[in-house]
Amino acid sequence: MTADTMTRTPLVAMKDIRVAFGGVHAVDGVSIDLHPGEVVALVGGNGAGKTTLIKTLSGAHKADSGQILINGVAASISTPRDAKDYAIETIYQTLALAENIDAAGNMFLGRELKTKWGTLDDRAMEDAARKVMARLNPKFQNFKVPVMSLSGGQRQSVAIARAVHFNAKILIMDEPTAALGPAETAQVAELIKQLKAEGIGIFLISHDIHDVFDLSDRISVMLQGKLVGTVNKDAVTKDEVLGMIIMGKQPGEATQTELKQLHK
Repeated sequence: MTADTMTRTPLVAMKDIRVAFGGVHAVDGVSIDLHPGEVVALVGGNGAGKTTLIKTLSGAHKADSGQILINGVAASISTPRDAKDYAIETIYQTLALAENIDAAGNMFLGRELKTKWGTLDDRAMEDAARKVMARLNPKFQNFKVPVMSLSGGQRQSVAIARAVHFNAKILIMDEPTAALGPAETAQVAELIKQLKAEGIGIFLISHDIHDVFDLSDRISVMLQGKLVGTVNKDAVTKDEVLGMIIMGKQPGEATQTELKQLHK
């Protein structure tokens, strides 16, 4: 990240977030931020706390304490509706698409456009879908078929188009390339590149260290509810990040022998 980026107000700043379940500190004083046009990967093993942390931003779970700032202003996020009001959209691994309807129908699911006679305005919805998709994925042409017949990469396009059409500025992407082949993964990478160019900030949750290095600008590592650290992707190796994830050691702290042990 450039010095200029560091001086600008973050799109999101989560400060000293704490969440406990029955005395267990799922998130214990974590602070992370995100700038416009940036991808921050949030990684850690199962139970590290990354999903719970991000749920406080998406409105799925309220933090016990701490503060969330959106564009430098304190935000109150208690529900998913609150998150949407702050232009935060979540794209879950399941994508939450209605399998039996087309791309435009999914884009406007629950927010359908109507004609003056009160009927569904299919043409207006398809036109809007085509405009958004022309920006995000110009190769997408399957507007008339149920999404169940689309490839994984195309389905991601539909889910992202839905978020972007409704003016998302902050995207939470949960395992966006899970179960995708190389070509579809490359397609998702292109989508993310386009979103960055439009100034959208992305929190990326992923277990795939290769995806993390391919897609992110910075990497925030959690272990047992705490933040191990946030590093610039270009300043670390994959082994150093694995050392943070598994051992909780900062880059440079783990010995070469310890790093080699990670692959056994």
